[in-house]
Amino acid sequence: MNTSLTLQAIARIYPDRTAIAWEGGSLTYAAFEDQVRRIAHALRHRHGLAPGSRVGIAMENAPEFYPLLYGIWRAGLSAVPMNSKLHPKEMAWILNDAGARLCFASRKLGDELTSAGIGSLPLIITGTRDHAALLGADGIIGEPGDPLSEAWLFYTSGTTGKPKGAMLAHRSLIFSCHAYYADIDWIDTQDTILHAAPLTHGSGLYGLAHFARGSCNVIAAGSFEPERVFAALKQYANVSMFAAPTMVTRLLNDPSAGSADTRGLKTIIFGGAPMYLADLRRALELFGPKLYQLYGQGESPMTITGVEKSMHADTSHPRWEQRMVSAGVARTGVAVKIVDDNDRDLPNGEIGEIVTRSDCVMKGYWHNDEANARAMRDGWLWTGDVGTMDDDGFVTIRDRSKDMIISGGANIYPREIEEVLLSHPAVLETAVVARPHADWGEEVIAYVVRREGQGVDAPELDQLCLDNIARFKRPKGYRFVAALPKNNYGKILKTELRELLKKEA
Repeated sequence: MNTSLTLQAIARIYPDRTAIAWEGGSLTYAAFEDQVRRIAHALRHRHGLAPGSRVGIAMENAPEFYPLLYGIWRAGLSAVPMNSKLHPKEMAWILNDAGARLCFASRKLGDELTSAGIGSLPLIITGTRDHAALLGADGIIGEPGDPLSEAWLFYTSGTTGKPKGAMLAHRSLIFSCHAYYADIDWIDTQDTILHAAPLTHGSGLYGLAHFARGSCNVIAAGSFEPERVFAALKQYANVSMFAAPTMVTRLLNDPSAGSADTRGLKTIIFGGAPMYLADLRRALELFGPKLYQLYGQGESPMTITGVEKSMHADTSHPRWEQRMVSAGVARTGVAVKIVDDNDRDLPNGEIGEIVTRSDCVMKGYWHNDEANARAMRDGWLWTGDVGTMDDDGFVTIRDRSKDMIISGGANIYPREIEEVLLSHPAVLETAVVARPHADWGEEVIAYVVRREGQGVDAPELDQLCLDNIARFKRPKGYRFVAALPKNNYGKILKTELRELLKKEA
């Protein structure tokens, strides 16, 4: 079924309930549904977009996001939401790769995209006359549609220097909603979800589950600020929120944390990286048994394994600490196993690649047969993460293949940064690795070998990165060395570089 029809159904039952709220305004379910119908009609008839066409969304958190997203779906189109922190050149590449026919953008990101060179791609800037014209159209009620049709083209960080577009069907999104109800919380019209994390990623996906049950979605624009979260807990009831572990620690370390009224909090769902045990204990002390940890990927959005609230609360369990540093057990309706290099199932306790299968798993990567051959086999998704499973079914991630770095809950792939650094004429070789960081989990460090007789310094390389990739991906430190450690085959030994960083610490 088309995901937008969950909105249509709930709007009939609760037309006057608040669907979306933000600082200075709100939108009822009836008004939300009306906007979606009009946007869908304009996209199909005024802009001439055929079913299946891709439409980009380049926006920071804003109340316009969801009406545009659901309008795209109601029109039978596929949405391509992009991280607002990406460099405009990265966004332009994604739009071109996706073959987008149109892009919605905030004024700031729209100006940046135009400067980055998106050719003749039409842009509709929110808050302008063109945007308002969408809402003047007639409405489309919508048809159930094919549940396997593409809904969301989610671009993951690329291990080969370019991101890959994971094709998420409507079935995947609706399955994710059902798994939310089964494993995290049952929700209804008395519930609220606070979107303090980006709508283009996990928080936005979990908004779908709340809309389908008539809950209130509160949009927090701008940067993450703990005091705004605590204020929302006083204003709204039964508040849930998705957060990266770094956001949770910022809440814990805020001066008002100990005295804040958190009775309005229902659930904090965190993911992207495990939380330090000390922070976890503090969070349980401050918030109570209201934490849920999840493990997922863009290829299986938010839905592979999880650690339930009751497991967090069971501190007397003899293996509580081991469970807390794990990624949890398979979600409802999800199969998870550990396999070796020959795709054979491994016994409990042995290290191998984590693979998963469910209706949440993507259809495949957009126009990338080579990546599909590696990641999708017989309906199973090869996650690229290496881990173990214990006798109770708890999965623990031991390492990340392809050297992915997780900083502040964001996935960063070294190859992408390395290619930018190697574009400098004075850089002969480079290797990007992670260094542990108390607040962010990991931070990016670049080892650089200069070409003989040529000079380049850290500020120059930093500017090169800022000109080509997102700010959060750039190295936080540079190490200029005479040579990089390599094995007999010439492969750079990043393990040795990580050990050097540990000795520095």
